[in-house]
Amino acid sequence: MSKETMKAVALTRYLPVDHPESLMDVELAKPVPAGRDILVRVEAISVNPVDVKVRSPKARIEAAPRVLGWDAAGIVEQVGGECTLFSPGDQVFYAGSITRAGANSEYHLVDERIVGSKPASLDFAEAAALPLTSITAWEGLFDRLGISTDAADNTGKTVLIIGAAGGVGSIAIQLARHAGLTVIGTASRPESADWVQGLGADHVINHFEPFIPQLTAAGFPQVDYIFCLNSTEKHWKSMAEAIAPQGKICSIVETDELLNLTLLKDKSVTFVWELMFTRSMFQTPDMIEQHKLLNEVARLVDEGIIRTTTSDKLEPINAANLRKAHAMLETGRTVGKVVLQHFQ
Repeated sequence: MSKETMKAVALTRYLPVDHPESLMDVELAKPVPAGRDILVRVEAISVNPVDVKVRSPKARIEAAPRVLGWDAAGIVEQVGGECTLFSPGDQVFYAGSITRAGANSEYHLVDERIVGSKPASLDFAEAAALPLTSITAWEGLFDRLGISTDAADNTGKTVLIIGAAGGVGSIAIQLARHAGLTVIGTASRPESADWVQGLGADHVINHFEPFIPQLTAAGFPQVDYIFCLNSTEKHWKSMAEAIAPQGKICSIVETDELLNLTLLKDKSVTFVWELMFTRSMFQTPDMIEQHKLLNEVARLVDEGIIRTTTSDKLEPINAANLRKAHAMLETGRTVGKVVLQHFQ
């Protein structure tokens, strides 16, 4: 570590968000990159449910300040000796690794293999809203569910996205539409239903009501794929009923309850999990796929096929505004992404 310092927002105790020490402004040593790491000067960050979950109250104390934050956009400051993908001055966006310090700091170390070139058409705040949700949506649809990216292969196929108004759902709708699927999204409030339709969903149903009558009324008594982004156990029976024989279900939401997999047996249904941190957490040989998919997302953004999902923007990046952003997410009623920009 160098002797230089940087501003950051961190915690040492896991407290309710209204506690002033739940997230604190701190000064930390500015890191130095080595190997495949790049050092990014962070210009903007966004907040995700994982931030809230990690920060939530628990009986643990950190010996050193812990920095959260797994969505960022910024400018490459320095590169490690083994880097080949980026150079100083490059503009980038990325989500990072759950096993390393997060990006809620002026400077941040991240493995270049999970970093993409920032969409040229977006500012840093708009770009910071995209990485974690884009990686999750892309991997869920195309890697886990095995959906083809070629629209010609998906004629007549349907995907049900449960919790479609959130960050991941907002990107998944757009990717699925671009891939030629008929998209059915769930939303429970008029404003979230409008958001889902505005992003291109063909149909919207309410996830607090039985699925089958609503799907049948829309002309789809069963669906080929289900992407669950909200309460896996609550929707498990409905998903088992709605999925087509030999269909596939992917969820990103862990459950504390046992799931009855037997409900899927007669239909020979595939169930699979998606966690976008898996590649970085286990240093898988295909880590660089996240670099590639982020670059593809950037291309789709710059071509006007996908739009950023920023809904709220706060400034500057500091503990007070991050606590405010966490509180917004804790309501469970946010639409799109909450973004913060500029350290002061």
